[in-house]
Amino acid sequence: MRVGLAVVAGLVVAAVSTLAWAQRPGSPRAVFEAKTLPKTDVEKSILGVIERVGREQRAGNMIVPEEDGRLLRAWTEAVGAKNVVEIGTSVGYSGLWFCLALKGTGGKLTTFDIDERRSAMAKANFEAAGVADIVTMVLGDAHETVKQLKDPIDVLFLDADKAGYLDYLQKLLPLVRPGGIVIAHNMTPNMADPRFVEAITTNPELETVFLHMDASGVSVSVKKH
Repeated sequence: MRVGLAVVAGLVVAAVSTLAWAQRPGSPRAVFEAKTLPKTDVEKSILGVIERVGREQRAGNMIVPEEDGRLLRAWTEAVGAKNVVEIGTSVGYSGLWFCLALKGTGGKLTTFDIDERRSAMAKANFEAAGVADIVTMVLGDAHETVKQLKDPIDVLFLDADKAGYLDYLQKLLPLVRPGGIVIAHNMTPNMADPRFVEAITTNPELETVFLHMDASGVSVSVKKH
């Protein structure tokens, strides 16, 4: 049941996000707008930092689009995630979207990156948002450092070296709990590693859907019970 609800929630959010984009030439589809509205002062504070980071630090720092950030938050809340693992911290933008959900679920984020400059920026952003207490940052080659992980994973987010996605999946999928999800970014045909695509679409343990394929491209794979 939890898997089904998570899939439905993700697809609904994806549809809303897609409809929020400007209408494309020749498309008869109406345009609807939807924004993330803060429920609490904590959410308001985090969203303020998210807006600033998206505005001031997007250029050159490989930040996910806002629509994808909202998707991450929705999936995290949908599965009631307690343990989120992110490969590719950058400046912490996607991590802040995760924390928006984790503050409500009582969970934590462990995020990996190899770039010292961006990691320093991410640390400052997490502190500014008041979420540093639920974030563990790991600096170094994630292909090696992820080996330290032992706890069950509710949400695994891959947004680092595309050729490395398969290795991350092979090392961490055993830790993803039944009903947990693996989300991969930049899954468009010109960016996705065909080996990874094959791995998530031919494994009977996984139910995989592709979202936002006319933009950044996101795959969501639910680990079956």
